[in-house]
Amino acid sequence: MDLFSAARRLSNPFVFQPNDRHTARAIGAHGVIGDGYSCALVAADGAIDWLCFPRFDSPSVFAALLDGEKGGFTSVQPADVGFETLQRYDPDTNVLETLFRVEGQGVFRLTDFMPWTNDPRASIHEVHRRIDCLEGQVRIKIIVDPRFEYGAHTPNLIPYEDGVLAEGPNHEKLVFVVSGNPRWINRAQGGVETELTLRSGTRRWMVFSWGAPRPEHISSYRSFEHLRATRHAWREWARQLRYDGPWRHHVLRSALVLKLMQYAPTGAMIAAPTTSLPEWMGGQRNWDYRYAWTRDSAMAVRAANLMGYLSEARDFFHFIRDVIDSGVGLRVMYAVDGTLVPDERVLSHLKGHRNSRPVRIGNAARDQMQLDTAGELLDSAYLYEQVGGVLTLRAWRNLRDIADGLCKIWEQPDDGIWEPRVGRRHNVHSKLMSWLALHRAESLSQRFSAPEAGARWNEAAKRVREDVMAKGLDASKSRFVNAYGHDDPDAALLLMPIHGFLPPDHPLSRRTVQWIEDTLHAGPYLYRYCNDDGLPPGEGAFVLCGFWLAETMALEGRLDEAQRTFMAHAEASNHLGLMAEEINPTTNELLGNFPQAFSHLGLINAAERIDLALRLRDEGSNALPRFSRATFEPGRSG
Repeated sequence: MDLFSAARRLSNPFVFQPNDRHTARAIGAHGVIGDGYSCALVAADGAIDWLCFPRFDSPSVFAALLDGEKGGFTSVQPADVGFETLQRYDPDTNVLETLFRVEGQGVFRLTDFMPWTNDPRASIHEVHRRIDCLEGQVRIKIIVDPRFEYGAHTPNLIPYEDGVLAEGPNHEKLVFVVSGNPRWINRAQGGVETELTLRSGTRRWMVFSWGAPRPEHISSYRSFEHLRATRHAWREWARQLRYDGPWRHHVLRSALVLKLMQYAPTGAMIAAPTTSLPEWMGGQRNWDYRYAWTRDSAMAVRAANLMGYLSEARDFFHFIRDVIDSGVGLRVMYAVDGTLVPDERVLSHLKGHRNSRPVRIGNAARDQMQLDTAGELLDSAYLYEQVGGVLTLRAWRNLRDIADGLCKIWEQPDDGIWEPRVGRRHNVHSKLMSWLALHRAESLSQRFSAPEAGARWNEAAKRVREDVMAKGLDASKSRFVNAYGHDDPDAALLLMPIHGFLPPDHPLSRRTVQWIEDTLHAGPYLYRYCNDDGLPPGEGAFVLCGFWLAETMALEGRLDEAQRTFMAHAEASNHLGLMAEEINPTTNELLGNFPQAFSHLGLINAAERIDLALRLRDEGSNALPRFSRATFEPGRSG
């Protein structure tokens, strides 16, 4: 049995024919690599079709994922023959390997990584690709076709002895070098290409370097040393994981993904490294997620707290401290350096992923009011303290001001977690999170000798609770609704028992959960809501909501259902364990920006929740696991 045949027993291969080269690659048919500044998507056919340099929110260098003709890409593929591939991550790392079996030729492996050291000052903004021929003799074609400014500009390509320099109109520079000094040929479609013939046991390196003045000899990039250091750094980081339950593989991969999406210089956590991947093919719900939502970031670092990664939480709180101290204040979202998110605009020259226009950059939701943000932030701060972190007095002052400000505005309508574009309402989820923010602030006040403030926040939390109980129910007073005066379900209401607003066995809680299951379900998945949001219809089931449901089932003691729901969503990941924002419940096709922090933090929270419930059951407890996320004991799952 050859190497590829042995490996394929563990996974289904991707199969490509020669005429497949220019078809759109599915969202899920990708892995991701990164360096703490940016991420690249590597397709299963060996193409890098999404990369922004030098930051997550910089203009793209490769964007064929959004337009195969204009976006630009680079690829390492067999030359003009069919082939099969398998992809995997080098264990406990974000180093990606793609194994190719070439018809009638042999097998080669492509190893992709961006140098990583866990030092935020050490990024060199490079992509390294190693090509190893493992069996037979293979003929490989390498294409390099960068397009700057989201495909708006084709760079000037300048050949050198050691490689090629791509120069853009705004002084952008991208160097690419391949070992062996190959002969580059201009392509009619743009860019350059070269062909290599590799025999078993031979190796080539390829490097992309951003901002370099000219190519250097391939040995100068020290790729082998960077690969060894990158593997070591990722494995050292992975060893910090405290979770040791039955889904450790899923949890660790989610942790590695979340770490890739934290901007190393500031601690900001982006929602996803892509823009405008559609929430439904051909639809218009295409948004730019390359920014740090305060809510999403807080939820992600809370998940990191549960796993034992306290430094990620510390860095995030420093980020929030710095943006508030700079006068920017607490906002819905920030650019990764803490500045304002750019105005939302449409890139009309790009066709969009599989013709799903428009392609947007910037995000107009930056100007919305989302009152739930304070709740996620203060809840994350509270859990940080619970698991051994120590908030500084400077950070506490900022949190104190946020709680005081919330006391003045919680009664106002807001836009809510789902960012509809139909105006503001009194969203029940936003009131819930306002209650949680004040409740957590009161608890934290005991650690900072602020009893008067704590008493004030406690009273305010009681008023929010009374308001929700009086106005947040349907006409029959039997279940909670999405907004005051409305009568629609909202999957975000699953957080009411999760955050302890009501016990999970309370009749209101049980009826609300059952209503959500009955009205928003799509097989094992859930939609977010079913009401008009001011946008054209069409979206997939929301992965995070399914993990919320699994948590809620565990709280209610429905452990078999919780595990089935959890596994259905964990297995909705792609072949590498990566999840998008949404999923087509009929075809299981991944939808929306990818990979998505929301989905991965949801997996971590649900795994911890179910593990604890299982442990309570195994220890003989007949009581429902009435615990909030803050009572998790990292490291004791099993």
